[in-house]
Formats: sequence, structure tokens, C-alpha cells
Amino acid sequence: MSVLPQLVFVGPSVDWWALLPQMILLGAALLILLVSALAPQRTSSGLVTGTTVCSAAAAWIATFGLWSDVRTEGPSASIASALGVDGFSVFFTMLIVIALIATAMLAHSYLDREGIDPPEFHALLLCSAAGAIVMASANDLIVMFLGLEALSIGLYVMIAMHARRPEARESAMKYFVLGAFSSAFLLYGIALTYGSTGSTNLIHVRDYLTAVVFRDQHLLLAAMALLLVGFSFKVAAAPFHFWAPDVYQGAPSPVTGWMASVAKAAGFAALLRVFFVAFATHEADWSPIVAVLAFITLIVGAVMAILQNDVKRMLAFSSISHAGFVLVAVQSASNKGTSAALFYLFTYTFMVLGSFAIVGAMGADGEHPLDRYAGLGRSRPILAMAFTILLFAQAGVPLTSGFVGKFQVIGAAVADRSYLLAAVAMLTAVIGAFMYLRIVMAMYVADREVEGPSPTLHWTVALVLGAVTGFTILIGIVPQFLIEFADDAVPVLIRG
Repeated sequence: MSVLPQLVFVGPSVDWWALLPQMILLGAALLILLVSALAPQRTSSGLVTGTTVCSAAAAWIATFGLWSDVRTEGPSASIASALGVDGFSVFFTMLIVIALIATAMLAHSYLDREGIDPPEFHALLLCSAAGAIVMASANDLIVMFLGLEALSIGLYVMIAMHARRPEARESAMKYFVLGAFSSAFLLYGIALTYGSTGSTNLIHVRDYLTAVVFRDQHLLLAAMALLLVGFSFKVAAAPFHFWAPDVYQGAPSPVTGWMASVAKAAGFAALLRVFFVAFATHEADWSPIVAVLAFITLIVGAVMAILQNDVKRMLAFSSISHAGFVLVAVQSASNKGTSAALFYLFTYTFMVLGSFAIVGAMGADGEHPLDRYAGLGRSRPILAMAFTILLFAQAGVPLTSGFVGKFQVIGAAVADRSYLLAAVAMLTAVIGAFMYLRIVMAMYVADREVEGPSPTLHWTVALVLGAVTGFTILIGIVPQFLIEFADDAVPVLIRG
């Protein structure tokens, strides 16, 4: 009687401690859905918001513990090196969970006002945040794509949750269709990367490209181009930005803030990790293309912003211009440029969340004509002052975080001898300042001509607005600790 050999399956090692932030967020999402399904009555919005905020705070504490481990023991990987725990991933995880707390608090009064079911919204928000963290932490292109889809699917539904507004449904459909196109480009790029190198793991791709000299690089160049196009869609870089103005205008204001901050930050995190780790040996091939994208994005964002008369569309094109500044830092392909990109994304997240918090407080979604903000400096001086500070920060006025961020980016471009790009960045910053000044002038100089809903400032919105405004001023005066935080996150990423 023959004895068959016993086969033993050995799965990949899993560092559950490294996955704790994602597990906390996903567990909170499941808890919210379970409680809402079993509750005999409509679940309290305060309870749901509190659960989201507490889970995000717990995830932040867990992430702080991971940062201590990275500082003392160095980077590590989990699930067959598919997810990395390094300074870069910890930096973006902290950014995402802070933005999650702010967005949950901003959405609290909005959901009650518009009659939207809070449990569904918060569950999608938590799942979207978990997907963004996976994107920033992924060491494998397939895992990165899964994180991207988790982030995007949550956004598709959140944009369309205001079912009574046709603009929301239209925005969701446009974002879904164009998001599918960008996902297709990414998948093609991943497939060609695998065909060129035999792996989708970023470290393995880097090692292969370091050891092998290609006679024909057409397949690899096509892979990099397709990946770059896919990421450019996600971060709304020109000429792949066409979806952004309409989607930003039609989406609910808290969701717009989430898209402009976390979705953009996660997209740039994935772009930086892929090109600075996997394709580090071929920076001479992709860096000039990124420089061209940065040039076009800066010009389009700044010029189109000053032509708008709707505040939401102004901020949408402003977001495109800010993406151009980050691309200026990316094209330098250096430690200094990467640190500048991280610093800029962190500070921009606070600025844009605060800006859309004020836009949401100004009334119903849809069109936000500039005339609606006329006389706000006299009727609501504190609200107008906060908006002014945030707009000046985005313009890069000294003593704000935006000035330090732009200074870091332009300094990285100059260090890389990209003098033309640095000059264009400074020029577009001046052009963009005109758009921000239009809003400020409307608030303090113009008389109110259009009657609209009076601003409503819930205490949760006021708390977030005070926090982001204070942070914007603090970093403008004392930026060193955030600069050092960004600097510490970079070498780990560069060295893999």
C-alpha cells in the first residue's frame, strides 16, 4: 500500500501589528453597518460620527507606535513583502487618519441637514481611508491597485449619495467612467511591468532593472508611461484633469474636501513609491516627462482658476495647480524633492479641508457664485478671517504653511537646476494669488447682492476650522518639526 506524500501549505507571514491601522478602520466600518442594521430606529448621527472619530484616533495611536518601531528597528514588510512599514507609509497613514477625523466631523452637520443616512456614509468613508493607506503602503503593484479601487469605489458612492441632486449623480457617473479609464491604464502598465521584469513587487523590479541591461526598452518605457497616465488621472494633473472641476462642483462639500486632500495624497504616495523605488534606475527616462506634466498642470490650473466665477470651480482648478507644485518636487528625483512633496501634501491637506469646510457652511451644494460671499467680512467676520488665512496660505503668503511648502518645492527645483520650472512655478503662484484675492475682495469690499442661505457653523465644523487655521499659521511660523518629519520619512523610501 503506497503512502501519498502529505502536502503542507505554508502561507505568507503576516505582521498583524503592521496592519493594525487598516484593521481598526475596517472593523469600525463593519461595526457601524452591523449596529445600523440591528438598531430598531435610525442610528444617531452623533454615535456614528463618534465611532468614526474614535477609530481614526485609535488608528493614529497605532501608527505612532509603528513610527517608533521604524525609527528604532528600521523598515519592515508584511504579507510576502506586499505591504511595507517604513517612514513613508507611516507619514501618509498619519496624514490620512487626521484627514479622516476632520472629514467625519465636517460631514456630521451636513448629513443631518441634507437627510443622508450617516451609517452608510461613514462606513464608506472608513473603507475609503483604509484603501488610501494600502495605496501608500503597498510594495506590490497589484496590492496598490486593490487599495486604489477600495479608495475609488467608496468615493463613487459617496459622491452620488445626495440622490435628490442630479448634479451629484452626474458627478458620480463622470468620476466613475473616467476613473475606470485611469484604472485600465494602470492595469495595462502593471501588465507591461510584469512582462518586462517578471515581477510586480517594487523591490524585485528595482533589483531586476539594476542587474539587467535592456537592448530594447520599449516595453518598459510603455509600462512607465501607462502607469504615469493612470496616476495623473487620480491626482488631476493636466491634461488628465477634465473630470475635476465638474466633479468637485457637483459632489457634496465634505466629499469634495476628501477627494481634494486624501485621494490626491494617496495618488501621489503611490506615484512616488512606484517611480522612486521600482524605476529609480530609469529616472532619466521618466523625470523629463514629469517635468512637462508639471509645467502644463501649473499653467492650466492657475490660468483657468482666474477665469471662474464659481468658488467651488475656483478651488477645483486651484487643486490642479497645487498638483503641479507637487509634480515640480517629484521631477527632481531627489531626497530634497521627495521631502518637499511630502511637506507640501501635508500642509495642503489642512488648507483644502478648511476651505471646503467654509464652502459647505455657506449653504447648499451646487453652484457657489462669488457674489454669495460678498459682505461676509461684515456679517461673519471670524468665518471670513479663517477663509482669508486659508486662501492666503494657498497663495503662498509668508507666515503661512503654504509659503513654506512652495519655498521647499521651488528650492528643490533650483537644487536640481530646473530653473525654468522654478520660474514657471513662481509665476503661476503670482497668477493664482489673483484668484484668491478675488474671493477676499468679495468678502471685505463688495456689498451683498445675491440673497442666499446664511452661513451655518455647527460646532464640529467650527472645531475643525479652528484646528486647520491654527495649524496653517503654526507651520508658517515654526515649520521645522514638520520639515524634519518629512525628511525622516524620505531615506527609508529611497533605499527601499
